[in-house]
Amino acid sequence: MIKRTQRIPMRDLATLAAEDRETVEKNAMNGQVFNIFKVLAHHPKLVKRWTPFAGHILSKQSLPFRDREMLILRIGWLNQAEYEFAQHELIAKRGGVSDADIEWIKTGPAAGWNEKEAALLQAADDLFENSVVSDATWATLSKSYSTEQMMDIVFTIGQYNLVSWALNSFGVPLDDFLPGAKKS
Repeated sequence: MIKRTQRIPMRDLATLAAEDRETVEKNAMNGQVFNIFKVLAHHPKLVKRWTPFAGHILSKQSLPFRDREMLILRIGWLNQAEYEFAQHELIAKRGGVSDADIEWIKTGPAAGWNEKEAALLQAADDLFENSVVSDATWATLSKSYSTEQMMDIVFTIGQYNLVSWALNSFGVPLDDFLPGAKKS
């Protein structure tokens, strides 16, 4: 992974207006506000409007957990988004994705996956490289996924491509609990 320089500092949430602080803190997990939200706190209106969509992609969409995490990890890897990959590697492993799977995700669709999983990873590669899922990849995925799921595949890749760009550009540092984080 490429190490990024932090360009936007983490916001002291105590300096926010109460409504804006609540908007940011709604995204806390187990009482912890992740670094991404401490940086995004510089733009509370964006957080308020973006998080419903991000929440849909993360937890309310039609794809199985494993498929969603494979897509997120692949696009994070392609973007060399250290923060995104580290966060979702942890999430994926908690959900049963193996260390071997994680290594294969880094390698890509040719790593020995079954046809469906190779096509999932290929969809991320197609969108990353050409901004469109190829006809061959679409045809393979269409054998296993509904129209709604096909849409969720594209929106999942797109959402996490966007997030990877933001994380990389803003230089969001790893949260303390992530492997590789600088301990404060």
